[in-house]
Amino acid sequence: MDNFNLYAKYYDLLNSDKDYQSEVDYIVELINRASNQKINTLLDLGCGTGIHANLLTKKGFNVDGVDMSIQMVEQAKLKFENNPALQFFEGDITKFENGKTYDVVTSLFHVMSYQNSNEALKSAMMTAHKHLNENGLFVFDFWYGPGVLTDRPTNRVKQLENDDIRVERKATPELLINENVVHVNYEINIVDKVPSREQNIKERHSMRYFFIPELSYFLKTAGFTVDSYYEWKQHDRPNTDSWNVVIVAKKQSV
Repeated sequence: MDNFNLYAKYYDLLNSDKDYQSEVDYIVELINRASNQKINTLLDLGCGTGIHANLLTKKGFNVDGVDMSIQMVEQAKLKFENNPALQFFEGDITKFENGKTYDVVTSLFHVMSYQNSNEALKSAMMTAHKHLNENGLFVFDFWYGPGVLTDRPTNRVKQLENDDIRVERKATPELLINENVVHVNYEINIVDKVPSREQNIKERHSMRYFFIPELSYFLKTAGFTVDSYYEWKQHDRPNTDSWNVVIVAKKQSV
């Protein structure tokens, strides 16, 4: 079972403080800066419960989302079943193939940093490449190595609740300096208010941090050129204070 399946129903609450709208506004701005073509179609790799994807349709795109978690996809379909511009698929982004091509492929919320091995990273990039039209764009964010190594991860606790549930998530990181990976060990305590019951979940998310030269190399081998890269939600180059960085890559013409 993948990392998210156990608590997919609590995912939106855990991320209720996330400003999805401003992130989508920013992504669309990056797309418009990088492309002089009309953008109609978009594939979102690692779409979760579909919030980014749904908001992207409000910008005029027809969006397909793919996620490896069955429960995530089921929730996305349920929440947005009345949106005709939106479709969801279950699938592993390192292997996904639906026979369609798109103007843009996105992968947000650090999904690419879950690709810990070089093989998984290359496969995910090839998935983006084969689903893009000529000169299409691949936009993704990731954990940035200089920031992670300067401001190293620490223990964190996050508590949220709504009318139905209360969630406390404790994160204990483990830095694997020679593997460019951070194991984030989560302990999640979930209290259902009605009926009254409690569930405790333990899991590990392994996050790879990247450097621009290595990503440029992997993108080139997958058939892309780097158009631009910035600190997340900014238009400045990343620095040692940057944990989250976004790259805009363009599919090379044959």
